[in-house]
Amino acid sequence: MSTTFKTILSGCLEFGSQRSYEQVLKLYQHRVENYYRNDILLNAEEVFQEESFILTVPRFIKECPERSWKNTLNLLEYVAEYAIAGDLRAWVIQEGKLVEQRVIEPSGDKSATQAFLQGREMVKEKGMEEEAMESLNRAIDKFERHALAYERRGYINFRLRNFDDALYDFTKSIDINSNIPEPFWGRANTKIKKQDFKGAITDLEQAISKSIPHQEIYWSARRLKGELHLQLGEFQKAIFELKMVTKRAFREDDPNFKWQKNAMYNYGRALFEIGQYAEAVQAFNQMMNFEAHRAEAPSKADQFLNRGLARQKAGESGFVSDLKEAAGLGSKQAAELLDTIA
Repeated sequence: MSTTFKTILSGCLEFGSQRSYEQVLKLYQHRVENYYRNDILLNAEEVFQEESFILTVPRFIKECPERSWKNTLNLLEYVAEYAIAGDLRAWVIQEGKLVEQRVIEPSGDKSATQAFLQGREMVKEKGMEEEAMESLNRAIDKFERHALAYERRGYINFRLRNFDDALYDFTKSIDINSNIPEPFWGRANTKIKKQDFKGAITDLEQAISKSIPHQEIYWSARRLKGELHLQLGEFQKAIFELKMVTKRAFREDDPNFKWQKNAMYNYGRALFEIGQYAEAVQAFNQMMNFEAHRAEAPSKADQFLNRGLARQKAGESGFVSDLKEAAGLGSKQAAELLDTIA
């Protein structure tokens, strides 16, 4: 019996013109029949869209043998060289473990392609915002449907606090290609800056649905969604999201790693608000085990104050020592509480 793998594919490749589209379609069909003997996961008629000159895979999930997914990824990498924009993302999973992860994207000498790739690299460097913006503008000027260029430009505008421009760019990216999570994540963060928390939650729901648990953005979106529910007083919804996040173990190179203390702190606060005091104490105890990796982490005073309050409500000993720690670190609330029980 041959080994099977769970293969997930998602994305879009833009070919930009009727001529390029027809050329790629013929190449695809020829290789399916002559190189791969029809052992391909994606049928041409299901993924090629002539009206927009694209190859699109909103979400494809299938159990298949190794040969099938390798053939498919090799074929997609071949046709991606003829694309002008877009990308395809592939995950191969065996028994719950990720065995292959690949981003397939154009890297040819088309000016729009090269301008985007240059701009994307510049985005990573602080102080290069102006140069990155110029490259991404050039990519968009050369190919107006460049969803990824709009998304990256939105990120630069967000970083520069040009929130109206960021909102435009993220929305434009979504209008072109609504099957990737990044512009929804970017627009959610922009809406938070504009105090539109409900709108941000809606976008985060989309970011979650467009990603998978093997992606970092999936967990970032769940954590942020949980925090927004907590801020809005929607405690059960906050618990639902934050419980999943706090049960996940993140590698040190995962961006979510540095947010673990915050997530556990907010999980404890949500549990406290619905009267699950013993569970809140457990969450705050676990929170204490995490190092603070961000300036935004809860202050030491707030950590001890909240655990002390939960311990008091749960009837556990030790709450006075927590309140004393919090008061010593500058918490006025803790000092006032100590005065009432002295």
